[in-house]
Amino acid sequence: MNTSKKAKKIVAVLLVVVLILLAVVFFLGKIPVGIRHGSPSSGLPGAATNGLDIVVAARSQIGVTVSYDPSYQKLDYPNGDVPRGRGVCSDVVIRALRDARGIDLQKLVHEDIKAHFIMYPSLTRWLMFKADANIDHRRVLNLERFFGRSGWSLEVTHDAEYYLPGDIVTCRLGGEVPHIMIVSDRKSPRGIPLAIHNIGGGTREEDCLFEYKITGHYRLEPDGNAER
Repeated sequence: MNTSKKAKKIVAVLLVVVLILLAVVFFLGKIPVGIRHGSPSSGLPGAATNGLDIVVAARSQIGVTVSYDPSYQKLDYPNGDVPRGRGVCSDVVIRALRDARGIDLQKLVHEDIKAHFIMYPSLTRWLMFKADANIDHRRVLNLERFFGRSGWSLEVTHDAEYYLPGDIVTCRLGGEVPHIMIVSDRKSPRGIPLAIHNIGGGTREEDCLFEYKITGHYRLEPDGNAER
């Protein structure tokens, strides 16, 4: 075998290896993690009131965050934030958990992606090769992965009674655009919990919980501890 053929063979083998690794990364980024089975309220005493502090913190953003701004921002670290007058859907959750429970999703998500990069869709979705503390925690797909790895996942259902105040719900808008909301303690005339979110125009409390395809349902334990 001449040198040219050997080189082509080596390149072909390397290409196959790269494709296999990419397939593995893609697969690991898709599988659900930390799903609990059974009733979403089982094992949580007083579950209906455990998340009221999160609701209050989310609702306090209404009238403060008045615009939707998805642009990349250079943030302080830890506890970094864009100006509260603007943000995206994930910022509602980030701010609510920080204000209500002292949970810094920026730091927690950043550290988990650094330690377990292959478990996140950073490479396959955004062609990123390392963690970025400025943006990783503001991406819904990363939050879904982190919440699952933290053991906060519940089964997705369309039974309104299983969605309690302070629960976090992820969904897909038209075109499979990821979105995230916080379940309110207020309900619509139909008995469906309202949701607090920023889908454009700032943080609002609206009757939209079942308007989109739900992809994740998450609940913090009473102490809200995200450390694993």
